[in-house]
Amino acid sequence: MLPTTIRTPPAIADFILLAEYQSQTPESFADSKPVLHLHLADAQASVPKSQAGKLAVFPADASATTDSTGEEIVQQNVAVFVTSSNFTIFSTEAETGVTIPYPSISIHAIKQVTPTSEGGPTQAVWMQVEISDGGANDDDFGTIELTITPPTAAEGEPSTASQLYEAVANCSNLHPDPENEDDEEEGDYYDRIVIEGSAEHEALEGFTGVMRGATDGGLPPPMPGSGGWITADNVHEYFDADGNWIGPEEEGEGDGEEAEGTGGRVRPRDEAENGEVNGHSTEADAENKRQRVE
Repeated sequence: MLPTTIRTPPAIADFILLAEYQSQTPESFADSKPVLHLHLADAQASVPKSQAGKLAVFPADASATTDSTGEEIVQQNVAVFVTSSNFTIFSTEAETGVTIPYPSISIHAIKQVTPTSEGGPTQAVWMQVEISDGGANDDDFGTIELTITPPTAAEGEPSTASQLYEAVANCSNLHPDPENEDDEEEGDYYDRIVIEGSAEHEALEGFTGVMRGATDGGLPPPMPGSGGWITADNVHEYFDADGNWIGPEEEGEGDGEEAEGTGGRVRPRDEAENGEVNGHSTEADAENKRQRVE
């Protein structure tokens, strides 16, 4: 989707005016004409002298002028057509024009410019246009900086540059960038990870750590070698009513010291008290205690 050179200027009759389009329902969206969002009959387009020759509107041998910043630029008087299908400029003097697909306009913004002729600063719309696909064997890879300076708006009307900027923005939204091929391949990759099959808890061939689901509809282990998932149906096997960890006992635990907290072994009450009742001995300490008087 690159800029295309044209030799005949577009005609207003080739489009549907935006106001007309918004006031009626077209009989067929597929067969309808492109919508003309903005038409400027007399604008000025310019590119840096170093980029002349990259678009047919600006011949490489065209004379250059110097702008207020000291940069050499090539200028052409052009007609501008901002349509729902593409962005077009045409120079009657050069008898050529260019049609630019919106995805090729990577950036556009409003900037202040000072005309080379007498006059104060005015507004223009600056664009960065991709002029090649940028393949490995493409010697013309790069972009071009195109500036469109529209005529001054009548007093009390919105800035013409603002109207141009909004029209380009609205039409660009109708042409989103095509999906990246890498994103498509990544999407295909994840689409192929399907957890199913008759071999329960076995790794899917060609994938690391991707397990097949259980044939009974249960969950596979969260990772290879793990004991499974804690769910609402089996949480009582791992936590008591107060939320304390109670199991399962891991291999190697139970020998030596009894661990407390996560992963430890919970001792039965009679083992913990070792024959005591509420922490008091029932034999040796009994003689040292005063008997209860009724």
